[in-house]
Amino acid sequence: MPRLIALMALLFSLTLTQEAFAVEKQYLTLELESGPVKIELLPEIAPKHVERIVTLAEQGAYDNIAFHRVIEGFMAQTGDVRHGQIGEGGEVSSRAGTGGSDMGDLPAEFSDTPFERGTVGMARAQNPNSANSQFFIMFAPAPHLNGQYTVVGQVVDGMERVDGIKRGQGQGGTVSQPDHIVKATVSSE
Repeated sequence: MPRLIALMALLFSLTLTQEAFAVEKQYLTLELESGPVKIELLPEIAPKHVERIVTLAEQGAYDNIAFHRVIEGFMAQTGDVRHGQIGEGGEVSSRAGTGGSDMGDLPAEFSDTPFERGTVGMARAQNPNSANSQFFIMFAPAPHLNGQYTVVGQVVDGMERVDGIKRGQGQGGTVSQPDHIVKATVSSE
C-alpha cells in the first residue's frame, strides 16, 4: 500500500510539473475587412523573427498596412510598415514593398519547416539576412522557398479570407487599391 501511495504521488507531481512547463501558443490575428485571420506563431523555429512581428503588432505598426504584392497561386505579401500605409481613396505609395521598420534587419533563421498552403514567411531582399518587417502568406505549396526563407507561422483560421485578398497584376503582383490589415493583434492561449 505505501508503494501505491508513493507511485500515485509521483504521477501527480509529474502531471503538475508538465502543466507548469506547458508553453502557451502565441497567435497573430490580422483583422481584414472580410474578417480575422489567425496565425499560430512559431518562436521555436524563428525566435528573433517572431519577436519582431510581436513587437511591431503590439506597437500598432501593422495596422492599416497594404497587401502590396499578391500573386495568384503563390502568396500575399504585406508588412511594409514604412511605405505600406493605405492612404485616402485606398491607394498605397509606389514605394510599398521597399521599406521596413526602424529596427535593424534580422539574421536568417531558416528551418526544415516547408512552405505549404497557409505558411507565413518573412520577406527579404537578396541578402538572406535582410528580413525586417514584411511577411507573406502562402496560397499554395512552394518547395523552392524551403530552407531559403524564414518560416514564422501557420494560418490556423481564416484561410478563406486570405484566399479572398485582391490579386495583383503582372509578374510582380503589384496591387492597385489593395486590401489591407485593419488591425494586427497578438494573443496567447
